[in-house]
Amino acid sequence: MADDSKKFPAGFIIFVLFSLLVSVAFCQRERIDLNQCIDGTYKHDGGDCCLCGAGQYLVEHCSTSLPKGKCENCESGTYRRHPSAQKSCEPCTSCSHPSANLEEDEPCTSARDTKCRCKKDHYCGNGTEICRLCHPCEQCGAEGIKVRCTANSDTVCNVKMEGGNQLGTIVGITVPIVLLAVVAAVIIIFLRKRQQADDPQTNGSATDVEMQHLRDVDIQLHLPDIAKEIGWKDMQDIAMRSGIGNAIDVCKLDYPGDSQEQTLQLLKVWVESQGRGAPRNLIQNLNQIGRKGKAEKVTDILSRDS
Repeated sequence: MADDSKKFPAGFIIFVLFSLLVSVAFCQRERIDLNQCIDGTYKHDGGDCCLCGAGQYLVEHCSTSLPKGKCENCESGTYRRHPSAQKSCEPCTSCSHPSANLEEDEPCTSARDTKCRCKKDHYCGNGTEICRLCHPCEQCGAEGIKVRCTANSDTVCNVKMEGGNQLGTIVGITVPIVLLAVVAAVIIIFLRKRQQADDPQTNGSATDVEMQHLRDVDIQLHLPDIAKEIGWKDMQDIAMRSGIGNAIDVCKLDYPGDSQEQTLQLLKVWVESQGRGAPRNLIQNLNQIGRKGKAEKVTDILSRDS
């Protein structure tokens, strides 16, 4: 019995030491497995699992019986660009859409999508690496190409620069012609106005027949209406042009503050100074001071009872 009591502690010690060795070995194995996750890890059920590498998808998460989980390669026509824990791969891009004007540059692999490029004589122009739609390059005519079409930019034709030169030439020819035409028109208008000013029979807006007919009109019957139409300011201008400016101050003194009466009285003085030719001369004066509209209205007034 004494021998058995001595052996018991020794066996217990051996058991404990064995258990410690097993635990250390298990932990070491766990550490080695985690270190083998070259693409990184993700969390699952409170533990760390290895990510599936590029070109693979996840089939089964890691567990006690499956420390690293299970991954498989992407099937044909699919890809996965980066390591992940996704359970499927992405479909490869097709470059054969009929209206996209694309063609395949590099085929799709399990770890990389298809790379498309524009067909010949087409460009993308969106400034990015991935192009989904290409446009036909501009075709230059006889003017020629300044910058050729590339995958990312359209053709630049010489027509823009040459068009500018042609425009400059057209402007250089057209402007002098227009200026000459304007100068000629101004000279003609000036000569006609001067001729009208020198010929009392053709001056004013009325025709020769109307002007001749105004000689027989009794302007005295229409003075109030004419004065109202002309107004004080224009009546003063006509009086000054006719050399009776002194009558302006007299009318102001006789009828202070009443511009309508001042106009009527000044018109009476002016008519007396003109005699029989007053109707025609009044129309001429209104036209000469740029009051064509008033000249026409005065003509209508004088023609009422004719």
